[in-house]
Amino acid sequence: MNPSEIPAEIDRQNPDAEIRARAEAYRNWGRWGEDDVLGTLNFITGEQRVAAASLVREGRVISLSQSFDMDGPQKGWRRRTNPVHTMLDTGTDAERGTQGFPHGIGGADDVIAMPLQCSTQWDGLGHIFDNGFAWNGRRAGEVVTSLGDAITGIEHAADVIVSRGVLLDVARHLRPEAGELEDGYAISAADLDATATAAEVTVGRGDIVLVRTGRLTRARREGWGEYAGGPSAGLSLTTAAWLHRTEIAAIATDTWGFEVRPNEFDVPSFQPLHQVVIPNMGLTVGELWDLDELAEACAAQGRYEFLLSAAPLKITGAVGSPINPVAIL
Repeated sequence: MNPSEIPAEIDRQNPDAEIRARAEAYRNWGRWGEDDVLGTLNFITGEQRVAAASLVREGRVISLSQSFDMDGPQKGWRRRTNPVHTMLDTGTDAERGTQGFPHGIGGADDVIAMPLQCSTQWDGLGHIFDNGFAWNGRRAGEVVTSLGDAITGIEHAADVIVSRGVLLDVARHLRPEAGELEDGYAISAADLDATATAAEVTVGRGDIVLVRTGRLTRARREGWGEYAGGPSAGLSLTTAAWLHRTEIAAIATDTWGFEVRPNEFDVPSFQPLHQVVIPNMGLTVGELWDLDELAEACAAQGRYEFLLSAAPLKITGAVGSPINPVAIL
């Protein structure tokens, strides 16, 4: 019997058993061969991209990225800081003629230093391990070393993540007046299905699903506060079954952690849904996405599907990547 899909039925005293049951039930190891490096991104096909392109009707492009600057949500937890942007050459240098270029030409250059997951980003398949194992049953230490992810580095997905995007605005559906879910709300599979039904949209193989909770909306209004790592609505551990059976290619949310926080246990636990879906299911997960403008556009048009392009940077051996995903309507 498969694990329950009802959040209230989780054994809140036993995260090990709850995680293990789902990891074993929804594990995709070997599904695409022993050498696979893409996981569920394999569900995206050329034919699906052609069909997704037909969803473009007005050519409107909406960026789904937060800013990359010092005014971000990071607080330094596990050395995650906000980006530090430094100018190497400036207009002042050009005016003063100190750059050493001939015939009056001048220029500006800059550099940025940042953790790859400090703002809008993808979690790569080498980001999370389950009891020492990485995606596809490999030993974690054989995949990621001090030199990086030698097997499932994010660069393998650089030309893959373009497909049909589907917005599930769970916040607007469940809380139509506020448009925001309360912190700690565990989104269930039933919530996802109900939101899709209300939006008259289906979710299926190869789709990239975007789930809006309204957490970023509130952070914009009230300040970052505990946005990075603190309480938030998010997906319940029980949605692992839904994420598996729909055969979606990837999923992203407008939150720091994708899943509900605090996590659904009364004893110590940390990101149990990550532990199930990344190393076991092979699911690519996006976090810190800005879905507000897209939500307004989808509501105004009454359609919640679009062409989505969300390529990671081709950073060799990285276990995550900053991105500027765009929805094209």
